[in-house]
Amino acid sequence: MHFSKKYSPAANIVGVIGHPIKQSLSPLMHNFAFESLESDYIYLPFDVPLSNLKDALKGMLALNIQGFNVTLPLKEKIGEYLHDISEEASVIGAVNTVVNENGTLRGYNTDVFGIIETLSPYQEELSGSIVTVIGGGGAARSVIYALIRHFKVASINIVNRTAQKAESLKDYFTEKMLFGEFKAYDLVPPDLVDVFKNSKFIINTTSIGMYPDYDDSATEIADSFNDSQVVFDVIYNPLKTRLLEIAEARGAVTINGLKMFVEQGARAFELWTGEKMPVDSVYDLLEKELLDMKR
Repeated sequence: MHFSKKYSPAANIVGVIGHPIKQSLSPLMHNFAFESLESDYIYLPFDVPLSNLKDALKGMLALNIQGFNVTLPLKEKIGEYLHDISEEASVIGAVNTVVNENGTLRGYNTDVFGIIETLSPYQEELSGSIVTVIGGGGAARSVIYALIRHFKVASINIVNRTAQKAESLKDYFTEKMLFGEFKAYDLVPPDLVDVFKNSKFIINTTSIGMYPDYDDSATEIADSFNDSQVVFDVIYNPLKTRLLEIAEARGAVTINGLKMFVEQGARAFELWTGEKMPVDSVYDLLEKELLDMKR
């Protein structure tokens, strides 16, 4: 995808930091939005391993980078190097967006906004329901926060390849949010059929099934799903993961991660620029790009 925009020497620079970074569609999303609105901004990817994070932030300040997104493996580590973080980022323990306000780096978690926008059509169904969250990283933390704070779920199962991490997350949110209705499980699919089957919502927050590993799934057991469920995968590439294919075949309602990705990006866009991202045209652009990539 090529853009015709010519940037002025005084263009505001924003971007994304993480490692690896080449697979990110954030530059395409934001630069398309900037061009659409004729904003004098440019969005760049910066490959920053965890070992270089502190020095990279000094460089961001020195170069007057106006803001940046934060992706793996930095989301849970960057907070200690920032001057200030928002309430939701503090509770979640993960930052995915930083704004440089005249040399003060402020951290936010816009993933929560993306999750809320994605799941808001299911507000009534989520209230008082049992939800299973697969994963234990930054995305899982954002999902759990949203489920407790905004959707008032009855209970949450945390499933992770490392049971100790699932237990740790359970203890963390029990203390931070005074929510005690958790159960933690190892990700051993044959042992989890009943856990999955009895959940109204199943949310995958891991990278299992992400491009290029299209054939991977957190479970291959079709009996884990039924036609009264909603299954949400935060992965957006591919648009339909193997997990969603299996769940859909059993009649479950399925949701991919593209809306979450666009909406979290839109919130970051607004924090940096004060302008609204043209979300509908951005969504259409990314959907077409992802469909073309799969062919």
